[in-house]
Amino acid sequence: MPSKLDSLRQMTTVVCDTGDIKSIKKYEPTDATTNPSLIFQASSDEQYQYLIDDAIRWGSEKTSNEVQRLHYIMDKLFVNFGVEILKIVPGRVSTEVDARLSFDVNGSIQKGTHLIGLYESAGIDRSRVLIKLASTWEGIQAAKVLEKEGIHCNMTLMFSLPQAVAAAEVGATLISPFVGRILDWYKASEGVESYPPEKDPGVLSVAEIYNYYKKFGYNTQVMGASFRNVDEIIELAGCDLLTISPKLLESLSSCEGNLERKLNPEVAKNANIEPLKIDEPTFRFMLADKAVAIEKLSDGIRRFAADTIKLEKHLLDRVAALA
Repeated sequence: MPSKLDSLRQMTTVVCDTGDIKSIKKYEPTDATTNPSLIFQASSDEQYQYLIDDAIRWGSEKTSNEVQRLHYIMDKLFVNFGVEILKIVPGRVSTEVDARLSFDVNGSIQKGTHLIGLYESAGIDRSRVLIKLASTWEGIQAAKVLEKEGIHCNMTLMFSLPQAVAAAEVGATLISPFVGRILDWYKASEGVESYPPEKDPGVLSVAEIYNYYKKFGYNTQVMGASFRNVDEIIELAGCDLLTISPKLLESLSSCEGNLERKLNPEVAKNANIEPLKIDEPTFRFMLADKAVAIEKLSDGIRRFAADTIKLEKHLLDRVAALA
């Protein structure tokens, strides 16, 4: 009998959510995703110091201005990890724009364009890279511009249907609704320890988005993310993609069984769903009106920004050590 991971691969593209290249080699995902938190974790591993040192050399050659040099080093480090990952996976890697640019349309466009330029200088076709942007109104508008330039975007920190609809309307390639963080919020808000898998609020949010997309024929793909347990993954079998941590990939690979397809585009096409019209005022109101979305979006931006700052400090310490 196949493992549950093998069964999942029959209906969903499996993505590895890590900066650890060893784990990517082990589980052989189609794609991989990274973020500042994951790169910060990986950067403390001695086996990846060569990627850091290369980024420092490159950035130091670009400018003597300390602030600009740090930006160059950070961008090159993210791309260095991405290039190494793309030597292993057959598909794409997601590389995140600095969370501190989440409300800066032009800054996000410039950063995304620069990251793609670095990938192309390394011989990587832009079709193999997804630029991750926060699902703020500004992030979505940046994706609109980047997609028109052939730069594919992955909309992250997504917690609600209006965010998903706005992203699809501008032609974002991929969205990453966060399952586990929604669950965390509801557990704290409602004072419960757990939910049955089929009633998990994060699972229900992704299913709602998936069904909406398939009902109205959007090309944007749905990639469930941020899982807390295997049951959440099993409940979303059939989603376009799922990005899963190495720990949960191990759990799926070590258990035998055939999974039932829970999300089906043909079923979604017949669902009774009303279309939403999303402009900026509607987007902002609907986001503010859904506490889990506005709170977890802000929290996610803070957390990614904090880990970016930690990574910057780590790099500055490394620069000083190499001086």
